[in-house]
Amino acid sequence: MDGILIVDKPQGWTSFDVCAKLRNLTQTKKVGHSGTLDPMATGVLPVFLGKATKLIQGFMADDKVYVGEMVLGVTTDTGDAEGQITNDKLQTTNNTKITIKEIQNLFRKYTGEIEQIPPMFSAKKINGQPLYKLARKGIIVERQPRKIRIFELRFLEPENELLGSKNQRNRDVQSQVSLIQFYVHCSKGTYIRQLVVDIGEDLGTGAHLSALRRIKSGKFTIEEAITMDALIGLAQEGKLQNNIQII
Repeated sequence: MDGILIVDKPQGWTSFDVCAKLRNLTQTKKVGHSGTLDPMATGVLPVFLGKATKLIQGFMADDKVYVGEMVLGVTTDTGDAEGQITNDKLQTTNNTKITIKEIQNLFRKYTGEIEQIPPMFSAKKINGQPLYKLARKGIIVERQPRKIRIFELRFLEPENELLGSKNQRNRDVQSQVSLIQFYVHCSKGTYIRQLVVDIGEDLGTGAHLSALRRIKSGKFTIEEAITMDALIGLAQEGKLQNNIQII
């Protein structure tokens, strides 16, 4: 099979897991994706099959759009809900009046061209080694900041339906700590986890990313994305080919 499948990546799957499953379902040797999503994240993952894999590089520079949720008052070693808690300021945060205006000002500060230091728990390579492998060994190395662009960063209404269901930790802390849901349109190479960590540091409370859903990658949108369960069902019915976009 040759073409592109727009997958709605489920939580808990790596981008590699999705490609491996589709390689099996389509019996296609060459399968790749543009724009890695962390296991915790869900949403738009363009997957390229067969001859279409030659096009991947051309899609890597695409802008991305996400909806996310940050938890104020708790930091983790990974910057997201997958990591170990490194600092817990729940009580302090609950007793501190952080105004919407303060957060809006910070959102404006992080809008436009900014410099961002890649997090240690990331796939970025230094001297051929992925940073996350070093981080798991407790090794911290110096990373150079790089320029990214945040085109738009704004609040979302609480319980935004695009975020879907929350993981257990989110439910556990929901009654104890402030949750901020947000929309972000950004350039390639932007680490949303690091953006949240930086905002938390500026607020003085600390923060981590508790949910993330990519709703657009370049021209591909969440409305056209297909869940893995649906793709598996289509493959069993012999109808998977009908949902492959030919480029």
